[in-house]
Amino acid sequence: MKFIAGLFVENINFRKNEQDSTRIDIEGAFFSFAPPSYPTTFQPHLILLVSAVGSDRAADTLVVEFLKGEEVLARNVQPCPVEPGKFGYRLVKPEIEFTEPTTVIARCTLTESHETIDIPLIAL
Repeated sequence: MKFIAGLFVENINFRKNEQDSTRIDIEGAFFSFAPPSYPTTFQPHLILLVSAVGSDRAADTLVVEFLKGEEVLARNVQPCPVEPGKFGYRLVKPEIEFTEPTTVIARCTLTESHETIDIPLIAL
C-alpha cells in the first residue's frame, strides 16, 4: 500500500456516479489556519487517500503522529483495510493545543508497507 495524498479539509463527502463509481467531494483543503487567539485547541480533519493498486496486502496499520519538533502533541493508530487493487481513505481528527504560532507536522506511516508522508499544519 502507499499514500496518494494527505490533506487537512473542512468537509468531505462521498457519492456514486451513474456508473456506480465513487466520487470524493473535498471542501476547504488547507495547510494553515489563523486562530482568534492563543492558546487555542484545534481539531482539524486530516484525510489520507491510500492505494492498494499493485499490492497483495489487504490491510495495514496507520499511525499518525502530530509533531512539534520532536514533541508528540497527538497520536492516532488505526487499522487501514484496503482491498487489493483498490483505493481507500482514512480520516484522522486529533485535538491539538496551540500556545503560539507554529508548524505541526502530521507524520503518517503505514507500518507494514513502510510508507511515510509528512503533512504540515501551520498556525499563523
